[in-house]
Order: sequence, then C-alpha cells, then structure tokens
Amino acid sequence: MKEQLIAGKTIDSWKQKHPLLKKVVDTEEVFWANPKYKSYEQAMKNIGITEDDVKDAEERLKRFAPYLERVFPETQQSNGIIESPLVEIHSMKQCLRDRYEVDMIGRLLLKCDNELPIAGSIKARGGIYEVLKHAEELAIKHNLLSTEEDYGVIDSQAFRTFFSRYAIAVGSTGNLGLSIGIISAKIGFKVTVHMSADAKQWKKDLLRSKGVAVIEYTSDYSKAVEEGRRQSETNKNSYFIDDENSINLFLGYAVAAYRLKRQLEDMDITIDENHPLYVYLPCGVGGGPGGVAFGLKLVFKNHVHCFFAEPTHSPCMLIGLMTELHDQVSVQDFGIDNITEADGLAVGRASGFVGKTLEELISGVYTIDDDALYILLKDLADTENIYLEPSALAGMLGPVTLIKEQAAGELEDQGLVHIVWATGGSLVPKEIMEAYYKKGAIL
Repeated sequence: MKEQLIAGKTIDSWKQKHPLLKKVVDTEEVFWANPKYKSYEQAMKNIGITEDDVKDAEERLKRFAPYLERVFPETQQSNGIIESPLVEIHSMKQCLRDRYEVDMIGRLLLKCDNELPIAGSIKARGGIYEVLKHAEELAIKHNLLSTEEDYGVIDSQAFRTFFSRYAIAVGSTGNLGLSIGIISAKIGFKVTVHMSADAKQWKKDLLRSKGVAVIEYTSDYSKAVEEGRRQSETNKNSYFIDDENSINLFLGYAVAAYRLKRQLEDMDITIDENHPLYVYLPCGVGGGPGGVAFGLKLVFKNHVHCFFAEPTHSPCMLIGLMTELHDQVSVQDFGIDNITEADGLAVGRASGFVGKTLEELISGVYTIDDDALYILLKDLADTENIYLEPSALAGMLGPVTLIKEQAAGELEDQGLVHIVWATGGSLVPKEIMEAYYKKGAIL
C-alpha cells in the first residue's frame, strides 16, 4: 500500500525535518518554541490588520452597551460592557509548585473569561461582537439606526420584527455556538448552530431553550463548519459566521487586550522590559486565542509573550505552524484522532488566517494531556474555589512548562507576570461540574 503524502512528503520525512513531530504524533506532551518569532516591529510589517481596526471594534462595543445593559441584566454592573475579572491565584501557584516540583517564579494571575456575562466563555467576546456588527450594518443600511443614537432602541418589537427577516448560522464545538446563538436569538435573528459530535449535550439543550435551531453531526468540527457554510449560502438573507476565517471575530477578541492593560494598571502591575508578561491561551481553531494574542502584542509589543495550549490529541495549530502548512494540513493527516475531553479545543484543522497572521508573533505552543486537565480542574477548585470547564485548564500548565523548558533560563524572578486565560466554565450545569471534579479526584 502506498504511503500517504502530506504536501508531497511522507510522515517520516516530516518527522526528520521536525524531530519534535514524532512526540506530537505519539500524543505526548510537548513544548515548541517558535523559530519564526520576530520582534513586534518586524512581524507587524507583514500584517494587514491595524490598531485602528481594533479601536473601531472597541467603539462599536461601547455603542451597543446601552442595549446589552437593557436585555442582559447581568451586564448592568459593568454598564453593558462584557468583561471579566483578573485575579491573582497565590494558592494555586503553591499547588503547581508542589505538584510539578518546579520553582514557580513570578506572579500568577487568572483572567476569568469563565465569568464573562451572557455566554460564560471567551466566545462572549468575538461571537457576540460579530453578531452586533452585522446587526448594526443591517439597521444602518435600512435607515433604522445611526451611530449617534442610543442603541437601547434596538430592544423593541419593531427591531425584532426587522431582524427576524434575517438568519445567522455558525459551526461550533460548543462555546462559540452558545455565544452566537444566545445573542442572535435575543436580537431577533433566526439562528442555526451546526454542532460537531464532541459538543456537550447541555450546550445543545441550553441553545434549544433559547429558541436556537441546533443541527447535530456525527463527525468533527470541520464538517459542522462546512455544512453550516453550505446551507447558509442557499439563503441570501443568511449570514454565516466563519470561525476559521473571520476578521470580525478576531477583532472582537483583540479588544480584550486594552481592557487587560487597565486591569493590570489598577493592580499596580507594570509591564515593561524588566517586567515581561507571559500569557497562556487554550487554542482550538485559533480565533479566540489568536485575536487576544494579537491585541496583546499591539498593547505590550515586545514585552508580552503569548503561548497557545492544545490537547495532545488535537494539536492543530502546533502542526500548522510547525510544518508551515497551516490549514492545508489536519491532525488526522498525521494519524492523530482529534478525540479529546476538551470540547472547545477538539479541532483537527487550524485557522489558516490566524496561523499566517501570528506566525511571527506567537512565542510558542505546548500540548497537555486530557488527564492533566481534570487534575488541574480539581486543584483550582480546591485552592481558589474557581470552577472551570476542562478545556479552560489548558492554560494552567503553561508557566510550569515554560519554567521547566527554559526558555526560562532567561526569566528573571522579580518582574515576571504569568496570566493563564480561563476560557469558560460558569454555564456548566452543577451536576456536570461535580462529575468533572470527581474525575480529577480519581486521577
């Protein structure tokens, strides 16, 4: 039988070119430092997205704040701004030191996107932003709205009737579908979420309870996206949100960086040459972590280092960056099954748009075993009383991995700040979270 070729090469020749790939294919935990990493100034020369684009997204979210405050009471405290706390996790830092027998240098903070209002995950940033942008464009085009108005007027039967003439569709492993389904249904759009086999049942049930049409697939994420796109194209009034290629999603996520800067200032934490920032972002198709990382580079430039965290069985971004094939290759091409408990990260083929945008800006990628996700879930609950869904714990191994790899030979103790991005968890039903915790305890 003829061996399958990937971009004209056998798997063995790919392994010879990238020796770390052997461990990746064997689904072992690995750390990959990006050899193409460049200074901020050099890397940005090749990128078409600008700071003005992100500022435009930030202004749009401010315009929608009066509307969000009216229809989602949980945003009233923040005046309609969808944002999450930043907290220091001293006890978890001690726990990591003990469990992994590593000197945990620097401060350890958790960015609690698990607490983001409306959707309970990082997807409340990009997903909600893209739906709001589409709604604004439609309303302005039909002379129903101007950017000078109070957007609270959108919360009316007249607007809901208008938006009901239009449809929104998305393919998702779970959390993006939740964010887009919840906001689209609230505005009045007809919304369909195409869910892959690994999407959790409770997420499908929650969407249906909000009046969202959920279509289930027995195959993985890529198939759900492909079918969602295909069906959407048959309806001229349907708008497909493309998790693999959307600049709007990306910009919605990038806004987080400006808000994080203010939070760090409020905590008297300086980020500069002597106080570098290391950020660890769970990564599925790449849109959420990619957008956040891009925003962080705009804000902190060479003083921030961003790392993506992926399950050992779904390392699509790592393989895409390492081989430089991006979305031209999948984990399945290398014989990896793409089966993981981290449902939001169960993606076999990374976003080519994100991979190419960040290929000189991302500092590295590491992988984490599913069992470690559950153990860290239990540890964080025990030490800080914070409960995340399994995929959100992927970032927690980052500081340990980096310090062990050294990489951290260059790390100075005093000024260092680590931020683990907690991507989701607050909407997980209590009995399911208890089962996650129990699994961590058994392991």
